[in-house]
Amino acid sequence: QVQLVESGGGSVQAGGSLRLSCAVSESIAAASELNWYRTPPGKTREMVARILERGTKYAEFAKGRFTVSRDDDRNTVELQLNNLESGDTALYQCSVVVRARPFWGRGTQVSVSS
Repeated sequence: QVQLVESGGGSVQAGGSLRLSCAVSESIAAASELNWYRTPPGKTREMVARILERGTKYAEFAKGRFTVSRDDDRNTVELQLNNLESGDTALYQCSVVVRARPFWGRGTQVSVSS
């Protein structure tokens, strides 16, 4: 069982930045997907950013403000959040696909006040 633990969330004012980290319990070198999703209050979960074998993909709202990266030495997936807006308030979760199976973390809360 692959375990994922997110950290780095918190409360910030609009325009601020946060850096989220997802620690994975085993090597991510062979993962076919490294993903960040979020669930805003009262809404369904949505994709934020993905690192796929064929490249990186971002949601429209994330382009130019968020950056996803990986560290295969530390087995972490990072998400840099810049110029945050109140609409970015959500529970942020990472997921990885390893050996064709998806695994999810519990998430880290990001709250942005205007």
